[in-house]
Amino acid sequence: MRRVLIISPLFAIVLWCSFKPQAARAQSGGNTVYGDLTVDESKVSGLKPISFEIVLYGRTGVILARQTTSSNGRYSFPNVSNGEFYLVVIVENSEVARIPLIIHSPVKTTFRQDIALEWRDNSTGRKKAEFISANSYYDRPSANQSKFQKAEEAMEKKDYTRAIVLFRELVAVDSKDFPAWSELGTAYLAENNSVEAETAYQHAVQAKPDYFLGLLNLGRVRVLEKKYEAAVEPLTGALRLSPTSAEADYLLGEAYLQMKKGSKAVGYFHDALKLEPTKMAEAHLRLAALYNGAGMKDKAAAEYLQFLKKKPDYPDRKKLERYIAENKKQ
Repeated sequence: MRRVLIISPLFAIVLWCSFKPQAARAQSGGNTVYGDLTVDESKVSGLKPISFEIVLYGRTGVILARQTTSSNGRYSFPNVSNGEFYLVVIVENSEVARIPLIIHSPVKTTFRQDIALEWRDNSTGRKKAEFISANSYYDRPSANQSKFQKAEEAMEKKDYTRAIVLFRELVAVDSKDFPAWSELGTAYLAENNSVEAETAYQHAVQAKPDYFLGLLNLGRVRVLEKKYEAAVEPLTGALRLSPTSAEADYLLGEAYLQMKKGSKAVGYFHDALKLEPTKMAEAHLRLAALYNGAGMKDKAAAEYLQFLKKKPDYPDRKKLERYIAENKKQ
């Protein structure tokens, strides 16, 4: 079953309505971001919004693309490059949901992110309704916001040394600024300083325990550092917040694989492939290694075959083809 990111934690009903996307002004690149917007209106009566604006933001807060869809419609942004983004849902000029996206793929891919919202009466007794919000903004004083913007611009220019200085100044005056801590970690990671990156990501999660990007990045850097057991907790937390994160699934599968808990790893690798079949194609290699180690060579051959269908230009293709020919199920 495809897992849906629930903005409202109570429940969601999956509905399917087609929507013809408007033209979007996105940055150059070959990826496509799309998904279904599902709105549960069963708990309110009276007038409700008939349109929703979906906005794609870059890491610096620049609007890359925007379009309008109906309740229970579909959005689609073509030509999106790799990077970190936010999908924002706006209703009647108010932001009601903000969802982090991370896209890193060596080939063009489609990235699906469904959004489920619940419309409910507010607690003041007024008839006007409101949405449960998943906002990850951080409210900074104007001076801090200006410095954060300069640090983000340095990141865009790959001037990581300057970005580190600016982010460190920000967290020195406000230790609760979780996006600044997370960006500091990313800057350190870009400079191959995984030790300081891990520390910064830990601070981000301490400041905001339900911060998806902080948890995912903390788990990622711990996998890079081969701290597999320590990576499990943040990655599990990231998946709890965003069940459609194929990257979190893959990293958690890798952690369990390295911990020699193959039975757990298999499920996460399969989930990653269901969510992002092409982007997470390397999960086939990890599954093949597991099956081969367990003596299930026909299953390993099947995984290698699926991998080569998605990555036909793989450098060791002939080596995998020999394995497939020798071990595939007749």
